[in-house]
Amino acid sequence: MVSPDSVTVVQRVEKWYENNMSYGSIVLLMTIESSFIPFPSEIIIPPAAYIASKPTSKLNIYLVILFGTLGALVGAYINYFLALWLGRPVLYKLADSKIGKILLLSSEKIIKSEQYFNQKGKVSTFIGRLIPGIRQLISIPAGLARMNFISFTLYTLLGATVWNVILALIGYLAQGQEARINTYSHELSLAILAVLAIVIVFYIIRFLLRKFKK
Repeated sequence: MVSPDSVTVVQRVEKWYENNMSYGSIVLLMTIESSFIPFPSEIIIPPAAYIASKPTSKLNIYLVILFGTLGALVGAYINYFLALWLGRPVLYKLADSKIGKILLLSSEKIIKSEQYFNQKGKVSTFIGRLIPGIRQLISIPAGLARMNFISFTLYTLLGATVWNVILALIGYLAQGQEARINTYSHELSLAILAVLAIVIVFYIIRFLLRKFKK
């Protein structure tokens, strides 16, 4: 029997995912990830696919991809219709407001996504979903440009499916590597904490620099 003290951080995280991950939670989390709320899909699909690859799992890896893609589409719709209804002036004002800053939005990010959309055209809603920093916001310029809804849906579905298949493959390939993962669990935990610390420091410095410029 494994004592509580010998259970690694990675094993605890894995157990939590096994107890709480469902198709409903995958849809919800991917909806959040695909909208303007900053939430990485890398911590949703790979762990779910990893759990689904176990013989005793209640999840199916193909359904993980399906429901993950459905959630991504719903989140993309949120951005699309918000941009369509609010319009450019209100949207840019919202992005630079306190609420926008909390959501890590800015007019610069929207400008970047608009420029990418204008350069690539409709296909940007497919390619853009594979590019970090663009994928969550690419639906906004599509809404501002009043892109055909059916075309938007098809390109978004295709891009989200490709992205989720890649992430699911990463999770699937991690199966059978438990011994190696547990061996380096301490190092992994330190690496995760280091990355979080760097991200926090980065946003604090950026906030202070913006405040200083004003």
